[in-house]
Amino acid sequence: MTRSNLVRWFAAFLGALAVSVSTAHATDIGGTISTTLTITEDSQLADDVTCTVTGAPCIAIGAPHVTLELNGFTMTGQADPQTGCGVGVTPDAAASAILVQTQSDVTIHGPGLIQRFLGYGINIRRVSTGVRVIGVTLSTNCYSGVFVSGCATSPCVAGASSLNEISHNVIVRNGNPAAPCGGI
Repeated sequence: MTRSNLVRWFAAFLGALAVSVSTAHATDIGGTISTTLTITEDSQLADDVTCTVTGAPCIAIGAPHVTLELNGFTMTGQADPQTGCGVGVTPDAAASAILVQTQSDVTIHGPGLIQRFLGYGINIRRVSTGVRVIGVTLSTNCYSGVFVSGCATSPCVAGASSLNEISHNVIVRNGNPAAPCGGI
């Protein structure tokens, strides 16, 4: 192999290595989110998140086998800090902090705080299986802190949503007088 071919091969190898290494790192999330952020690879909060999205989730999990690490940061919606809803504001189930829909093997891992969303803190729905919510605090959301719905069809198919783990979480002060759903 000539020296120039060796140099080209080595440069190509380093380029391929750099590409494979960059895809292994998590996407960092922080600051203000104004349109739904769909994540399709492992991601992590790298700072607090303020969500100004209306009528839709702040973060949607858009692929299976995704982990979202909260890393001790806070996700805050637009609801009132005292009531979790708002004076003159209509609760909106679609305005959740995190939506997991028709996905499998998803993890939302704390510690971290999800608060003040006009919908659910975490909404797990439509045949999502193997979803884990571990070590998260959910407080003052207008609907449930964590909502698990398994039906994509009517009538509900047995086993449509299964093997989900909701553990080691703190879920307080969620729900509203019109929809007193509460914790899980």
